[in-house]
Amino acid sequence: MNLEQIMPLSTWAIILVGVLCVIELIWILVLQNRMKGFQKSYLALQTFLDGSSLDEQLKEYINKVNYINTNLEATEKRMDQAELKLRSAIDRAELVRFNAFDNMGSDLSFALALLNQQGDGVVLSSINNREESRVYAKPVIQGESTYHLSQEEKAAIVKAKETIKI
Repeated sequence: MNLEQIMPLSTWAIILVGVLCVIELIWILVLQNRMKGFQKSYLALQTFLDGSSLDEQLKEYINKVNYINTNLEATEKRMDQAELKLRSAIDRAELVRFNAFDNMGSDLSFALALLNQQGDGVVLSSINNREESRVYAKPVIQGESTYHLSQEEKAAIVKAKETIKI
């Protein structure tokens, strides 16, 4: 006797489909059980001990970061303006004292260079003798002057230019 004679082919197909349905049902139950575990873990991750949720915390941190970025941009703008002003401000000063006349006993004369970061500014000179004292001011642009400079004035400018730049 043939197997086909005992059960027709359609019956075998129905049994095979039924077995596959049972296997799929078992697989669905296993996946559903795993999904419940993931949901529990997700909820545990979402809520903290203080009762707040992760979404709330993230929104709060995003708002804080946006606020900080806005403040940073404003601060950078103010800082750029301050740096421009600082570069043009006098920040280098050097004094060279000297004896302008042989008959004077001490170094009462001086040359004072006052320069900014670009080497612009002024050099002040004071020439002292027994009867009088004279003060001269000469503009300095990039470490040079259109006026004749004495050796002492040049030395004061060189010293001032050699100081540390910011």
